[in-house]
Amino acid sequence: MTMNRRDFVKATGAIAAIGALGAPGIALGQGKKVVVVGGGTGGATAAKYIKMADESIDVTIIEPNEDYYTCYLSNEVLSGERTLDQIKQGYDGLKARGIKVVHEAATGIDADNKVVKTDGGEYPYERCVVSPGISLLYDKIEGYSEEVAQKMPHAWKAGEQTKILRSQLTAMDDGGVVVIVAPPNPFRCPPGPYERASQIAMYLKEAKPKSKVLILDSKQAFSKQGLFTQGWERLYGFGTEDSLIEWQPGPDATVVGVDPDNLSVETDFGDEVKGAVVNVIPPQSAGKIALDSGLADDSGWCPVNKKTFESTQVAGVHVIGDAAIATKMPKSAYAANSQAKVTAAAIVALLNDEEPGVPAYVNTCYSIIGKDYGISVAAVYRLSEDGAEIAGVEGAGGLTPSDAEDFALAREVEYAYSWYDNIVHDIFG
Repeated sequence: MTMNRRDFVKATGAIAAIGALGAPGIALGQGKKVVVVGGGTGGATAAKYIKMADESIDVTIIEPNEDYYTCYLSNEVLSGERTLDQIKQGYDGLKARGIKVVHEAATGIDADNKVVKTDGGEYPYERCVVSPGISLLYDKIEGYSEEVAQKMPHAWKAGEQTKILRSQLTAMDDGGVVVIVAPPNPFRCPPGPYERASQIAMYLKEAKPKSKVLILDSKQAFSKQGLFTQGWERLYGFGTEDSLIEWQPGPDATVVGVDPDNLSVETDFGDEVKGAVVNVIPPQSAGKIALDSGLADDSGWCPVNKKTFESTQVAGVHVIGDAAIATKMPKSAYAANSQAKVTAAAIVALLNDEEPGVPAYVNTCYSIIGKDYGISVAAVYRLSEDGAEIAGVEGAGGLTPSDAEDFALAREVEYAYSWYDNIVHDIFG
């Protein structure tokens, strides 16, 4: 399949929606440079689609890790349904496309001179994409720290932390309580803590049926709540004395402190809650490089032009994924993938002195509650006429019906697995 640059820009919405585009053979001049900071879902997608649209653009990814572990489907590692290796992705596919991948950490962005700095060198750019993920605000919970997270893991960045939490679950005696501390809004993957509770409960039901999961939440509502609780009732006895999952909503259940020596947490109400395993997911903000580079505002997140995702704080730098303030779009993998494609099209247009097209955006989120029991939500978004909002398109997308039959719930799981295979190929392939 071939596509010229103008058609690529026009097709941004369709690309975001279907996540598939062949590699066009385009040569539109020399010397255009894009540096992408962060090689996760958003950054890798942006790099790939920029290079696909205009092979003459010199694209470099700055990413310290040689392997990327996807947070999506990482909860299945906790239940034993998936291994860490099954969520590990590499960069050979991107390198084969002519994208340079530098395994160093970005230490700064000099926007005046248009240079990204690392300990090993400097990388000039005409346009920069920053996809830094999240910072975990350990100090918002008294006694919590990166060191304490070795004992009370967050596992909100997949990899070693996922491994720690899984090993604690398997070592726990039957009858133990797994405490999950859910973070306040906004945070990465809104349904994630509740899928995690589901996956852990699925493991406990088979291996340690006298145990249970206790969710301590600062919020009084959460994403896909009705579908989650319906699944918990059917699979785990939610709402009964023998339930494998208990949810305590805020504000009284807000966790304000931790005691790692006692494996206990303190709630805002003054209660001490002890667990055999304690999973503390702290409050979050944009990734550190975004904070250090002046890309975030007082909220800790990064305001952007919703049409191009160019920062409103720093010219020439585009911020995508979890770190960006994208109004109605959630902080999810598919949202980052969609935003990256919009940004790629905008950057290709801008580097070739063209006006970026009007974008469309999509998001799909699957949650696996139990064996053969999945739920999902999907939405299509468009830019408001004044460019200030990314809002859902009425009547587009949908939610798993509350009366879905067993075969449909099982099919959602298969769709989730297919979605995973497709999106990681779309990003890294």
